[in-house]
Amino acid sequence: MSKAYLVVRISGTADVPYWATTTMNLLKLEKKHRAVIIPEIDNTIGMLRKVQHYVAWQELDVETAKELLDKKARKSGYKKITPEDITALGYKSVDELASALAEGKTSLTKLKPLKPWFALNPPRHGFKRSCKKLYGQKGVLGHNKELLVIVKRMM
Repeated sequence: MSKAYLVVRISGTADVPYWATTTMNLLKLEKKHRAVIIPEIDNTIGMLRKVQHYVAWQELDVETAKELLDKKARKSGYKKITPEDITALGYKSVDELASALAEGKTSLTKLKPLKPWFALNPPRHGFKRSCKKLYGQKGVLGHNKELLVIVKRMM
C-alpha cells in the first residue's frame, strides 16, 4: 500500500539558497508554516531529503488528514470548503477524501478548486525542540516522528 507524507515548512524565507527555494516551490511550500500532503514516489523522497534542513515530514494518517481538511482546507478566494465542494470533486464525504489523500491515491494539486496547501499557525506553546536541528539531533527538521502532534497544535 502506498502512503502519503505530510510536509511542513519550518524555516522562513531569509537566507535560503536558490536550489532549496526552487525545490520548496515545486513542493508548494512558499511560506513558513505551510503544510502539503504529497504521495510517496521515489522523486518526492529525494526532494524531501534535499530540503530536510528547512522542512519536517512524517507519514500521514487518516484522522490528521480529516482534521486538516475540516479546519484548514481552503478554496479560491480563501473560503472554507463545504460538503458541496467535496461532492463536486467526486467524493462522498470528507472521510473518503481524507483516506484517499492519506493512502496517496490523490493529491491536493489534482483537486482543482482547492488550494494545494494548508496555511498553519505557529504551534501553541511553541516548538519543544530546536527548529534549527534535524530530528535525530534533538530538533524538529527532517523525518520527524512527532510531527503529527506538532501539527495538531498548529491547527
